[in-house]
Amino acid sequence: MFAAMFFVSAICLILGYKFYGDFMARVYELDNSKATPAERLNDGFDYCPAHPAVILGHHFSSIAGAGPIVGPITAASMFGWLPTILWCIFGSIFLGGPHDMGALVASMRHDGKSVGSVIEKWIGERGKKLFLCFTILSLILVVAVFLVLTTATFVLDPVVAFVSIMYIVLAMVSGILIYRFNMNFKAVTFFMLAVIAFCTIKGGEWSFVTNYFTHSADFWNIFLAAYILAASVLPVWLLLQPRDYLASFFLYFAVAIGAIGMIFGGSLDSGAVPMLAENIKYLGLSKIHLWPMLFVIVACGAISGFHSLVGSGTTSKQLSHERDSLPVGYGAMLLEGLVAVIALGTMMAAGGLQPGGPVGTFAAGFGKFCSIVGIDHVLGVRLGAIAINGFLLTSLDTATRLARYQIQEISDYKIGKYSATIGAIIIALGFVYFRTTNAEGKIVAAWMVIWPVFGAANQLVAALAILGIAAWVSCGLKKSATFLLVPFWFMLVTSMAGLVVEIKSTITSASPNYPLAIIASVLLVLAVMMVKEGLAAMNKK
Repeated sequence: MFAAMFFVSAICLILGYKFYGDFMARVYELDNSKATPAERLNDGFDYCPAHPAVILGHHFSSIAGAGPIVGPITAASMFGWLPTILWCIFGSIFLGGPHDMGALVASMRHDGKSVGSVIEKWIGERGKKLFLCFTILSLILVVAVFLVLTTATFVLDPVVAFVSIMYIVLAMVSGILIYRFNMNFKAVTFFMLAVIAFCTIKGGEWSFVTNYFTHSADFWNIFLAAYILAASVLPVWLLLQPRDYLASFFLYFAVAIGAIGMIFGGSLDSGAVPMLAENIKYLGLSKIHLWPMLFVIVACGAISGFHSLVGSGTTSKQLSHERDSLPVGYGAMLLEGLVAVIALGTMMAAGGLQPGGPVGTFAAGFGKFCSIVGIDHVLGVRLGAIAINGFLLTSLDTATRLARYQIQEISDYKIGKYSATIGAIIIALGFVYFRTTNAEGKIVAAWMVIWPVFGAANQLVAALAILGIAAWVSCGLKKSATFLLVPFWFMLVTSMAGLVVEIKSTITSASPNYPLAIIASVLLVLAVMMVKEGLAAMNKK
Protein backbone atom coordinates (compact mmCIF):
# COMPACT_ATOMS: atom_id res chain seq x y z
CA MET A 1 0.00 0.00 0.00
CA PHE A 2 2.84 2.40 0.87
CA ALA A 3 4.43 2.12 -2.56
CA ALA A 4 1.13 2.59 -4.39
CA MET A 5 0.30 5.65 -2.28
CA PHE A 6 3.68 7.21 -3.00
CA PHE A 7 3.92 6.44 -6.74
CA VAL A 8 0.35 7.51 -7.54
CA SER A 9 0.84 10.72 -5.58
CA ALA A 10 4.23 11.47 -7.15
CA ILE A 11 2.96 10.79 -10.71
CA CYS A 12 -0.07 13.06 -10.19
CA LEU A 13 2.12 15.86 -8.81
CA ILE A 14 4.67 15.52 -11.63
CA LEU A 15 1.94 15.62 -14.28
CA GLY A 16 0.40 18.62 -12.53
CA TYR A 17 3.73 20.44 -12.61
CA LYS A 18 4.27 19.68 -16.27
CA PHE A 19 0.87 20.49 -17.70
CA TYR A 20 -0.88 22.80 -15.23
CA GLY A 21 2.37 24.57 -14.43
CA ASP A 22 3.06 25.19 -18.12
CA PHE A 23 -0.50 26.47 -18.53
CA MET A 24 -0.05 29.06 -15.78
CA ALA A 25 3.38 30.06 -17.13
CA ARG A 26 1.68 30.85 -20.46
CA VAL A 27 -1.09 32.83 -18.75
CA TYR A 28 1.47 34.95 -16.89
CA GLU A 29 3.78 35.18 -19.94
CA LEU A 30 6.88 34.52 -17.87
CA ASP A 31 9.91 36.02 -19.59
CA ASN A 32 13.50 35.79 -18.34
CA SER A 33 14.46 38.81 -20.43
CA LYS A 34 12.46 41.05 -18.07
CA ALA A 35 14.36 42.39 -15.08
CA THR A 36 12.94 41.23 -11.78
CA PRO A 37 12.46 43.50 -8.73
CA ALA A 38 15.45 41.80 -7.09
CA GLU A 39 17.63 43.08 -9.94
CA ARG A 40 16.01 46.48 -10.49
CA LEU A 41 15.61 47.39 -6.81
CA ASN A 42 18.59 45.54 -5.34
CA ASP A 43 19.34 47.23 -2.01
CA GLY A 44 21.38 44.45 -0.44
CA PHE A 45 18.88 44.27 2.40
CA ASP A 46 15.37 43.06 1.45
CA TYR A 47 15.85 43.00 -2.33
CA CYS A 48 18.71 40.65 -3.10
CA PRO A 49 18.93 38.36 -6.19
CA ALA A 50 20.01 34.83 -5.36
CA HIS A 51 20.73 31.47 -6.97
CA PRO A 52 17.51 29.55 -7.85
CA ALA A 53 18.52 26.71 -5.51
CA VAL A 54 18.84 29.19 -2.64
CA ILE A 55 15.42 30.70 -3.36
CA LEU A 56 13.78 27.30 -3.66
CA GLY A 57 15.35 26.28 -0.36
CA HIS A 58 14.18 29.44 1.37
CA HIS A 59 10.67 29.28 -0.05
CA PHE A 60 10.09 25.55 0.49
CA SER A 61 11.38 25.50 4.05
CA SER A 62 9.44 28.69 4.89
CA ILE A 63 6.06 27.58 3.60
CA ALA A 64 6.26 24.04 4.90
CA GLY A 65 6.54 24.61 8.64
CA ALA A 66 4.90 21.83 10.61
CA GLY A 67 1.69 22.22 8.62
CA PRO A 68 2.13 19.39 6.08
CA ILE A 69 2.93 17.08 9.00
CA VAL A 70 0.48 18.13 11.71
CA GLY A 71 -2.53 18.78 9.47
CA PRO A 72 -2.57 15.53 7.44
CA ILE A 73 -1.83 13.34 10.47
CA THR A 74 -4.60 15.03 12.47
CA ALA A 75 -7.08 14.76 9.59
CA ALA A 76 -6.24 11.11 8.90
CA SER A 77 -6.86 10.24 12.55
CA MET A 78 -10.35 11.75 12.19
CA PHE A 79 -11.43 10.85 8.65
CA GLY A 80 -9.02 8.19 7.36
CA TRP A 81 -6.03 8.40 5.05
CA LEU A 82 -7.89 8.26 1.70
CA PRO A 83 -9.81 11.58 1.84
CA THR A 84 -6.75 13.20 3.39
CA ILE A 85 -4.34 12.10 0.65
CA LEU A 86 -6.80 13.02 -2.11
CA TRP A 87 -7.13 16.55 -0.71
CA CYS A 88 -3.35 16.87 -0.42
CA ILE A 89 -2.75 15.77 -4.02
CA PHE A 90 -5.50 17.60 -5.87
CA GLY A 91 -5.52 20.54 -3.49
CA SER A 92 -1.81 21.10 -4.16
CA ILE A 93 -2.21 20.87 -7.94
CA PHE A 94 -5.36 22.91 -8.50
CA LEU A 95 -5.68 25.18 -5.45
CA GLY A 96 -2.48 25.55 -3.45
CA GLY A 97 -0.14 25.65 -6.45
CA PRO A 98 -2.07 28.35 -8.38
CA HIS A 99 -2.46 30.33 -5.14
CA ASP A 100 1.28 30.22 -4.35
CA MET A 101 2.54 30.81 -7.87
CA GLY A 102 -0.04 33.50 -8.51
CA ALA A 103 0.95 35.42 -5.38
CA LEU A 104 4.64 35.17 -6.30
CA VAL A 105 4.18 36.31 -9.90
CA ALA A 106 1.70 39.07 -9.00
CA SER A 107 4.12 40.42 -6.40
CA MET A 108 7.03 40.20 -8.85
CA ARG A 109 5.05 42.20 -11.41
CA HIS A 110 4.29 44.84 -8.76
CA ASP A 111 7.87 45.62 -7.70
CA GLY A 112 8.05 42.82 -5.14
CA LYS A 113 5.24 44.32 -3.08
CA SER A 114 2.82 42.27 -1.00
CA VAL A 115 -0.50 40.78 -2.03
CA GLY A 116 -1.99 43.63 -0.01
CA SER A 117 -0.47 46.13 -2.44
CA VAL A 118 -1.77 44.12 -5.41
CA ILE A 119 -5.23 44.21 -3.82
CA GLU A 120 -4.91 47.97 -3.27
CA LYS A 121 -4.19 48.59 -6.96
CA TRP A 122 -6.86 46.33 -8.46
CA ILE A 123 -9.54 46.29 -5.74
CA GLY A 124 -8.93 49.41 -3.66
CA GLU A 125 -7.38 50.75 -0.47
CA ARG A 126 -10.24 49.48 1.70
CA GLY A 127 -9.67 45.95 0.38
CA LYS A 128 -5.99 46.26 1.20
CA LYS A 129 -6.66 47.37 4.79
CA LEU A 130 -9.12 44.54 5.33
CA PHE A 131 -6.65 41.99 3.97
CA LEU A 132 -3.81 43.30 6.12
CA CYS A 133 -5.99 43.02 9.24
CA PHE A 134 -6.29 39.30 8.48
CA THR A 135 -2.63 38.77 7.73
CA ILE A 136 -1.14 40.64 10.69
CA LEU A 137 -3.26 38.70 13.21
CA SER A 138 -2.48 35.42 11.43
CA LEU A 139 1.26 36.08 11.30
CA ILE A 140 1.54 37.06 14.96
CA LEU A 141 -0.34 33.90 15.91
CA VAL A 142 2.03 31.87 13.71
CA VAL A 143 5.01 33.46 15.46
CA ALA A 144 3.54 32.65 18.89
CA VAL A 145 2.63 29.05 18.10
CA PHE A 146 5.80 28.21 16.19
CA LEU A 147 7.83 29.78 19.01
CA VAL A 148 6.17 27.37 21.45
CA LEU A 149 6.64 24.37 19.16
CA THR A 150 10.28 25.18 18.37
CA THR A 151 11.03 25.70 22.05
CA ALA A 152 9.46 22.32 22.80
CA THR A 153 11.85 20.56 20.37
CA PHE A 154 14.82 22.34 21.99
CA VAL A 155 13.75 21.33 25.51
CA LEU A 156 13.06 17.74 24.48
CA ASP A 157 16.49 17.10 22.96
CA PRO A 158 19.57 19.33 23.47
CA VAL A 159 21.10 17.89 20.27
CA VAL A 160 18.23 19.42 18.28
CA ALA A 161 18.96 22.80 19.91
CA PHE A 162 22.69 22.41 19.21
CA VAL A 163 22.24 21.53 15.54
CA SER A 164 19.71 24.34 15.04
CA ILE A 165 22.09 26.90 16.53
CA MET A 166 24.89 25.54 14.34
CA TYR A 167 22.63 26.16 11.36
CA ILE A 168 22.27 29.81 12.41
CA VAL A 169 26.00 30.37 12.96
CA LEU A 170 27.10 28.57 9.80
CA ALA A 171 24.43 30.36 7.76
CA MET A 172 25.84 33.75 8.70
CA VAL A 173 29.37 32.57 7.90
CA SER A 174 28.11 31.24 4.54
CA GLY A 175 26.43 34.53 3.69
CA ILE A 176 29.62 36.48 4.40
CA LEU A 177 31.83 34.05 2.46
CA ILE A 178 29.57 33.97 -0.61
CA TYR A 179 28.33 37.56 -0.83
CA ARG A 180 31.30 39.48 0.58
CA PHE A 181 34.30 37.31 -0.30
CA ASN A 182 32.84 35.80 -3.51
CA MET A 183 33.82 32.27 -2.52
CA ASN A 184 32.58 29.36 -4.61
CA PHE A 185 28.88 28.79 -3.91
CA LYS A 186 29.01 24.99 -4.22
CA ALA A 187 32.20 24.65 -2.17
CA VAL A 188 30.79 26.69 0.72
CA THR A 189 27.53 24.73 0.60
CA PHE A 190 29.33 21.36 0.65
CA PHE A 191 31.59 22.33 3.55
CA MET A 192 28.80 23.73 5.71
CA LEU A 193 26.56 20.72 5.10
CA ALA A 194 29.44 18.39 6.00
CA VAL A 195 29.92 20.23 9.32
CA ILE A 196 26.18 20.09 10.08
CA ALA A 197 25.99 16.38 9.21
CA PHE A 198 28.95 15.65 11.49
CA CYS A 199 27.38 17.61 14.36
CA THR A 200 24.06 15.84 13.84
CA ILE A 201 25.58 12.35 13.94
CA LYS A 202 28.10 12.95 16.73
CA GLY A 203 26.21 15.54 18.79
CA GLY A 204 24.59 12.93 21.01
CA GLU A 205 28.03 11.67 22.07
CA TRP A 206 29.44 15.03 23.17
CA SER A 207 28.94 15.88 26.84
CA PHE A 208 29.19 19.64 26.27
CA VAL A 209 26.02 19.48 24.14
CA THR A 210 24.04 18.19 27.09
CA ASN A 211 25.80 20.53 29.53
CA TYR A 212 25.40 23.75 27.55
CA PHE A 213 22.25 23.20 25.49
CA THR A 214 19.91 21.89 28.18
CA HIS A 215 17.73 24.80 29.27
CA SER A 216 14.19 25.64 30.31
CA ALA A 217 11.42 26.67 27.96
CA ASP A 218 11.67 30.27 29.23
CA PHE A 219 15.34 30.42 28.29
CA TRP A 220 14.72 29.14 24.78
CA ASN A 221 11.73 31.47 24.34
CA ILE A 222 14.01 34.45 25.06
CA PHE A 223 16.77 33.06 22.84
CA LEU A 224 14.41 32.48 19.93
CA ALA A 225 12.81 35.91 20.38
CA ALA A 226 16.28 37.45 20.01
CA TYR A 227 16.99 35.26 16.98
CA ILE A 228 13.80 36.16 15.10
CA LEU A 229 14.38 39.84 15.88
CA ALA A 230 17.78 39.57 14.20
CA ALA A 231 16.38 37.52 11.31
CA SER A 232 13.77 40.21 10.66
CA VAL A 233 16.02 43.26 10.64
CA LEU A 234 19.36 41.95 9.29
CA PRO A 235 20.02 41.91 5.52
CA VAL A 236 18.32 38.90 3.95
CA TRP A 237 21.64 37.62 2.49
CA LEU A 238 23.29 37.50 5.93
CA LEU A 239 20.94 35.25 7.89
CA LEU A 240 17.48 34.45 6.55
CA GLN A 241 18.44 33.42 3.04
CA PRO A 242 21.49 31.20 3.79
CA ARG A 243 19.95 29.63 6.92
CA ASP A 244 16.80 28.61 5.10
CA TYR A 245 18.90 27.36 2.18
CA LEU A 246 21.12 25.17 4.36
CA ALA A 247 18.13 23.92 6.34
CA SER A 248 16.38 22.93 3.12
CA PHE A 249 18.96 20.20 2.49
CA PHE A 250 17.96 18.49 5.70
CA LEU A 251 14.38 18.75 4.57
CA TYR A 252 15.26 17.28 1.17
CA PHE A 253 17.02 14.48 3.04
CA ALA A 254 13.87 13.89 5.06
CA VAL A 255 11.82 13.73 1.85
CA ALA A 256 14.32 11.24 0.35
CA ILE A 257 14.18 9.00 3.45
CA GLY A 258 10.41 9.30 3.43
CA ALA A 259 10.28 8.29 -0.22
CA ILE A 260 12.49 5.25 0.44
CA GLY A 261 10.32 4.33 3.42
CA MET A 262 7.15 4.57 1.35
CA ILE A 263 8.58 2.55 -1.54
CA PHE A 264 10.31 -0.22 0.39
CA GLY A 265 8.58 -0.11 3.78
CA GLY A 266 5.30 -1.81 2.95
CA SER A 267 5.82 -4.28 5.79
CA LEU A 268 5.93 -1.35 8.25
CA ASP A 269 2.26 -0.53 7.63
CA SER A 270 0.63 -1.19 11.00
CA GLY A 271 -2.88 -1.18 9.61
CA ALA A 272 -3.83 1.14 12.47
CA VAL A 273 -4.94 3.98 10.17
CA PRO A 274 -8.15 3.13 8.27
CA MET A 275 -8.74 4.12 4.68
CA LEU A 276 -12.02 5.69 5.80
CA ALA A 277 -12.97 6.32 9.40
CA GLU A 278 -15.82 4.27 10.78
CA ASN A 279 -19.20 5.96 10.51
CA ILE A 280 -17.63 8.88 8.68
CA LYS A 281 -19.85 11.95 8.38
CA TYR A 282 -19.37 13.79 5.12
CA LEU A 283 -21.24 17.10 5.24
CA GLY A 284 -22.31 19.32 8.12
CA LEU A 285 -21.48 22.29 10.31
CA SER A 286 -19.65 20.51 13.12
CA LYS A 287 -16.10 19.41 13.88
CA ILE A 288 -16.86 15.77 13.09
CA HIS A 289 -17.91 16.35 9.46
CA LEU A 290 -15.47 15.85 6.62
CA TRP A 291 -16.65 19.11 5.01
CA PRO A 292 -15.62 21.71 5.93
CA MET A 293 -13.23 20.43 8.60
CA LEU A 294 -10.86 18.34 6.43
CA PHE A 295 -10.18 21.38 4.23
CA VAL A 296 -9.56 23.58 7.25
CA ILE A 297 -7.41 21.13 9.23
CA VAL A 298 -5.16 20.37 6.24
CA ALA A 299 -3.85 23.73 5.07
CA CYS A 300 -0.14 23.36 4.38
CA GLY A 301 0.05 20.31 2.17
CA ALA A 302 -2.95 21.46 0.11
CA ILE A 303 -3.46 25.25 0.29
CA SER A 304 -2.52 27.80 2.93
CA GLY A 305 -2.92 31.57 3.06
CA PHE A 306 0.44 31.84 4.79
CA HIS A 307 2.12 30.79 1.54
CA SER A 308 0.92 33.88 -0.34
CA LEU A 309 2.47 36.05 2.36
CA VAL A 310 5.82 34.27 1.99
CA GLY A 311 5.76 34.41 -1.81
CA SER A 312 4.86 38.09 -1.96
CA GLY A 313 6.81 39.05 1.15
CA THR A 314 10.32 37.62 0.89
CA THR A 315 10.59 35.27 -2.11
CA SER A 316 9.52 37.78 -4.79
CA LYS A 317 12.32 40.11 -3.67
CA GLN A 318 14.99 37.48 -4.35
CA LEU A 319 14.09 35.97 -7.76
CA SER A 320 16.69 36.56 -10.45
CA HIS A 321 14.54 35.32 -13.36
CA GLU A 322 10.79 35.36 -13.96
CA ARG A 323 10.61 31.71 -14.99
CA ASP A 324 12.08 30.70 -11.61
CA SER A 325 8.62 31.42 -10.22
CA LEU A 326 7.40 28.14 -11.76
CA PRO A 327 9.69 25.74 -9.81
CA VAL A 328 9.75 27.99 -6.74
CA GLY A 329 6.10 29.05 -6.54
CA TYR A 330 4.40 25.97 -8.01
CA GLY A 331 7.06 23.31 -7.55
CA ALA A 332 7.58 24.00 -3.85
CA MET A 333 3.84 23.66 -3.20
CA LEU A 334 3.74 20.31 -4.99
CA LEU A 335 6.78 19.17 -3.03
CA GLU A 336 4.95 20.12 0.14
CA GLY A 337 2.02 18.00 -1.00
CA LEU A 338 4.45 15.08 -1.27
CA VAL A 339 5.68 15.81 2.27
CA ALA A 340 2.07 15.52 3.43
CA VAL A 341 1.79 12.10 1.77
CA ILE A 342 5.01 10.98 3.49
CA ALA A 343 3.65 12.26 6.81
CA LEU A 344 0.67 9.96 6.35
CA GLY A 345 3.11 7.12 5.74
CA THR A 346 4.99 7.84 8.98
CA MET A 347 1.69 7.78 10.86
CA MET A 348 0.82 4.38 9.41
CA ALA A 349 4.30 3.08 10.25
CA ALA A 350 4.15 4.45 13.79
CA GLY A 351 0.94 2.55 14.51
CA GLY A 352 -1.44 5.48 14.40
CA LEU A 353 -1.49 8.65 16.42
CA GLN A 354 1.13 8.50 19.18
CA PRO A 355 1.12 10.13 22.66
CA GLY A 356 3.46 12.88 21.39
CA GLY A 357 0.79 14.04 18.94
CA PRO A 358 1.42 14.57 15.22
CA VAL A 359 5.02 15.73 15.78
CA GLY A 360 5.88 12.71 17.94
CA THR A 361 4.04 10.46 15.49
CA PHE A 362 6.08 11.75 12.56
CA ALA A 363 9.36 11.35 14.42
CA ALA A 364 8.49 7.77 15.45
CA GLY A 365 7.48 6.75 11.94
CA PHE A 366 10.46 8.53 10.40
CA GLY A 367 12.74 6.57 12.70
CA LYS A 368 11.29 3.35 11.29
CA PHE A 369 11.80 4.60 7.73
CA CYS A 370 15.43 5.39 8.58
CA SER A 371 15.97 1.78 9.71
CA ILE A 372 15.36 0.67 6.10
CA VAL A 373 18.60 2.38 4.98
CA GLY A 374 20.55 1.14 8.01
CA ILE A 375 20.27 4.23 10.22
CA ASP A 376 19.96 3.47 13.92
CA HIS A 377 16.38 3.90 15.12
CA VAL A 378 17.31 6.31 17.92
CA LEU A 379 19.30 8.47 15.50
CA GLY A 380 16.46 8.19 13.01
CA VAL A 381 13.94 9.55 15.51
CA ARG A 382 16.35 12.41 16.27
CA LEU A 383 16.72 13.12 12.55
CA GLY A 384 12.95 13.27 12.29
CA ALA A 385 12.84 15.78 15.17
CA ILE A 386 15.57 17.89 13.54
CA ALA A 387 13.68 17.83 10.24
CA ILE A 388 10.52 19.06 11.96
CA ASN A 389 12.53 21.69 13.81
CA GLY A 390 13.97 22.84 10.48
CA PHE A 391 10.45 23.37 9.14
CA LEU A 392 9.41 25.17 12.33
CA LEU A 393 12.40 27.49 12.62
CA THR A 394 12.37 28.61 8.98
CA SER A 395 8.66 29.38 9.15
CA LEU A 396 9.19 31.18 12.46
CA ASP A 397 11.87 33.56 11.20
CA THR A 398 10.09 34.15 7.89
CA ALA A 399 6.76 34.83 9.63
CA THR A 400 8.44 37.42 11.86
CA ARG A 401 9.93 39.27 8.90
CA LEU A 402 6.57 39.11 7.11
CA ALA A 403 4.79 40.50 10.17
CA ARG A 404 7.27 43.38 10.10
CA TYR A 405 6.50 44.02 6.42
CA GLN A 406 2.74 43.94 7.02
CA ILE A 407 2.81 46.25 10.05
CA GLN A 408 4.97 48.74 8.17
CA GLU A 409 2.67 48.53 5.16
CA ILE A 410 -0.57 49.11 7.07
CA SER A 411 1.02 52.15 8.76
CA ASP A 412 2.18 53.54 5.39
CA TYR A 413 5.75 52.92 6.61
CA LYS A 414 5.42 55.37 9.49
CA ILE A 415 6.53 52.54 11.79
CA GLY A 416 10.19 51.57 11.44
CA LYS A 417 11.47 48.03 10.96
CA TYR A 418 12.78 47.75 14.53
CA SER A 419 9.57 49.02 16.12
CA ALA A 420 7.40 46.84 13.88
CA THR A 421 9.45 43.72 14.64
CA ILE A 422 9.69 44.31 18.38
CA GLY A 423 5.96 45.07 18.55
CA ALA A 424 5.07 41.82 16.75
CA ILE A 425 7.38 39.76 18.98
CA ILE A 426 6.04 41.34 22.18
CA ILE A 427 2.44 40.60 21.18
CA ALA A 428 3.42 37.03 20.24
CA LEU A 429 5.13 36.55 23.61
CA GLY A 430 1.98 37.95 25.22
CA PHE A 431 -0.01 35.16 23.56
CA VAL A 432 2.54 32.68 24.94
CA TYR A 433 2.72 33.90 28.53
CA PHE A 434 -0.69 35.43 29.23
CA ARG A 435 -2.97 32.88 30.87
CA THR A 436 -6.73 32.59 30.46
CA THR A 437 -9.51 29.99 30.72
CA ASN A 438 -10.39 27.64 27.82
CA ALA A 439 -13.77 26.06 26.99
CA GLU A 440 -13.15 23.25 29.52
CA GLY A 441 -12.43 25.70 32.30
CA LYS A 442 -8.66 24.96 32.35
CA ILE A 443 -6.01 27.68 32.70
CA VAL A 444 -4.05 27.79 29.43
CA ALA A 445 -1.87 30.15 27.38
CA ALA A 446 -3.82 32.77 25.43
CA TRP A 447 -2.67 31.42 22.07
CA MET A 448 -4.34 28.08 22.81
CA VAL A 449 -7.70 29.83 23.24
CA ILE A 450 -7.40 31.77 19.98
CA TRP A 451 -5.62 29.10 17.92
CA PRO A 452 -8.76 27.07 17.05
CA VAL A 453 -9.93 29.87 14.77
CA PHE A 454 -6.58 30.11 12.99
CA GLY A 455 -7.20 27.20 10.58
CA ALA A 456 -10.33 28.72 9.11
CA ALA A 457 -8.82 32.24 9.21
CA ASN A 458 -5.70 31.02 7.39
CA GLN A 459 -7.81 29.41 4.67
CA LEU A 460 -9.84 32.60 4.44
CA VAL A 461 -6.61 34.51 3.84
CA ALA A 462 -5.91 32.08 0.98
CA ALA A 463 -9.34 32.74 -0.54
CA LEU A 464 -8.92 36.52 -0.28
CA ALA A 465 -5.39 36.36 -1.70
CA ILE A 466 -6.70 34.38 -4.69
CA LEU A 467 -9.39 37.03 -5.17
CA GLY A 468 -6.72 39.73 -5.33
CA ILE A 469 -4.64 37.71 -7.81
CA ALA A 470 -7.76 37.03 -9.91
CA ALA A 471 -8.53 40.77 -9.98
CA TRP A 472 -5.03 41.43 -11.35
CA VAL A 473 -5.30 38.66 -13.96
CA SER A 474 -8.75 39.83 -15.07
CA CYS A 475 -8.25 43.60 -14.93
CA GLY A 476 -4.51 43.93 -15.38
CA LEU A 477 -3.58 41.11 -17.75
CA LYS A 478 -7.02 41.13 -19.42
CA LYS A 479 -7.19 37.32 -19.29
CA SER A 480 -9.65 34.77 -17.99
CA ALA A 481 -9.29 34.19 -14.25
CA THR A 482 -11.55 31.14 -14.08
CA PHE A 483 -8.68 28.89 -12.94
CA LEU A 484 -8.38 31.18 -9.91
CA LEU A 485 -12.04 32.01 -9.28
CA VAL A 486 -13.09 28.36 -8.91
CA PRO A 487 -10.56 27.78 -6.06
CA PHE A 488 -11.55 31.18 -4.62
CA TRP A 489 -15.24 30.32 -4.28
CA PHE A 490 -14.51 26.85 -2.88
CA MET A 491 -12.09 28.15 -0.25
CA LEU A 492 -14.29 31.14 0.60
CA VAL A 493 -17.38 29.03 1.28
CA THR A 494 -15.36 26.33 3.05
CA SER A 495 -13.40 28.67 5.31
CA MET A 496 -16.49 30.70 6.21
CA ALA A 497 -18.26 27.44 7.07
CA GLY A 498 -15.24 26.57 9.24
CA LEU A 499 -15.61 29.86 11.11
CA VAL A 500 -19.32 29.14 11.62
CA VAL A 501 -18.36 25.75 13.10
CA GLU A 502 -15.96 27.44 15.52
CA ILE A 503 -18.58 30.02 16.56
CA LYS A 504 -21.20 27.30 17.04
CA SER A 505 -18.92 24.97 19.01
CA THR A 506 -17.56 27.65 21.32
CA ILE A 507 -20.84 29.27 22.31
CA THR A 508 -22.55 25.92 22.93
CA SER A 509 -19.76 24.47 25.09
CA ALA A 510 -19.99 24.13 28.87
CA SER A 511 -17.63 27.11 29.23
CA PRO A 512 -18.34 29.37 26.22
CA ASN A 513 -15.29 31.10 24.73
CA TYR A 514 -16.95 34.38 23.81
CA PRO A 515 -13.72 36.18 22.76
CA LEU A 516 -13.06 33.44 20.22
CA ALA A 517 -16.65 33.65 18.95
CA ILE A 518 -16.33 37.43 18.62
CA ILE A 519 -13.03 37.14 16.71
CA ALA A 520 -14.52 34.55 14.35
CA SER A 521 -17.58 36.74 13.79
CA VAL A 522 -15.44 39.80 13.06
CA LEU A 523 -13.41 37.78 10.54
CA LEU A 524 -16.62 36.71 8.81
CA VAL A 525 -17.79 40.31 8.52
CA LEU A 526 -14.41 41.52 7.25
CA ALA A 527 -14.34 38.72 4.66
CA VAL A 528 -17.80 39.60 3.34
CA MET A 529 -16.80 43.26 3.09
CA MET A 530 -13.62 42.46 1.16
CA VAL A 531 -15.33 40.01 -1.20
CA LYS A 532 -17.92 42.68 -1.93
CA GLU A 533 -15.14 45.16 -2.71
CA GLY A 534 -13.27 42.66 -4.90
CA LEU A 535 -16.21 41.51 -6.98
CA ALA A 536 -17.38 45.10 -7.47
CA ALA A 537 -13.93 46.09 -8.72
CA MET A 538 -13.74 43.16 -11.15
CA ASN A 539 -17.23 43.85 -12.50
CA LYS A 540 -16.46 47.55 -12.90
CA LYS A 541 -13.21 47.00 -14.79
